[in-house]
Amino acid sequence: MTPTGAVRTFGAEQIIVSKTDLQGRITYANDVFVEVSGYSEAELLGQPHSLIRHPDMPRAVFQTLWDTVAAGREIFAYVDNLAADGAHYWVLAHVTPSFGPGGRITGYHSNRRCPEPAAIRAVSGLYAQLRAEEQRHGTGRAAVEAGSRLLREALADRGQTYDEFVWQVITDAQGAAA
Repeated sequence: MTPTGAVRTFGAEQIIVSKTDLQGRITYANDVFVEVSGYSEAELLGQPHSLIRHPDMPRAVFQTLWDTVAAGREIFAYVDNLAADGAHYWVLAHVTPSFGPGGRITGYHSNRRCPEPAAIRAVSGLYAQLRAEEQRHGTGRAAVEAGSRLLREALADRGQTYDEFVWQVITDAQGAAA
C-alpha cells in the first residue's frame, strides 16, 4: 500500500486490540482494529502484523519492540501505522508477551490508544533522524543496526532508556493537553 498522507484518528475511548503468534501473524483483531485499519477481519487474520507497517516508521523502533517482548517484557511504543486505503494513524502501543504453560511465550498481545498530538510531535523528530540514518544504509540488516545504534546513542545522550523516553513523552503530552 502506498501512503496517501491522509491522517486517520480514532476516539480516546477506543482501544485497538490485536494478538499475534510467535511469528507476528495476527490471530485476533477487535472491531476497532478492523475499523481503523480499513481491512476486514478476514484480511487481517493470519497476516503478518507488518501488514500495517508505515514505511516511515523506523525499523530500529520495531527492533526494540520485538527484542523487548521476545525477552518476556512489556513495552510501550509510539507507532505510525498504515491503513488499507493509504491513510496513516498514530498509536501508543502497549505490547506484552502472552505466556502459556511453563511460562513459555506463546504469542503477543497489543492494546493501542490514540496518542496526544503533542506526543506525536515529540517523537517525530527522533523518528525522522532514525529513518534518515537507516536510509543511508539501505533496507537490510545494516539499516536496522545503524538505526538501532543511533537510537541507543540518542537515548544515552538523554540519559534515558526507550521506556523512559516514552513515559516522558506521555507525561509531557498529558501536561500539554491539560
